[in-house]
Amino acid sequence: MKLLNIAKRFKKDEDGAVTVDWVVLTAAVVGLGIIVMGAIRPAIVGLSGSIATEIDEADKDF
Repeated sequence: MKLLNIAKRFKKDEDGAVTVDWVVLTAAVVGLGIIVMGAIRPAIVGLSGSIATEIDEADKDF
């Protein structure tokens, strides 16, 4: 009978459910961040190359 009471209390306990929700939400945010970085990375690489070229040209003038 004691084991049945423990099982009933375990079934009603929702403390871990909030933790699971936050873990899933955090994983979704991290996943979206990775997707966004993958999408904008080529533009960042191109822009940094353009900036490097401008800096090299400016250094030649001095």
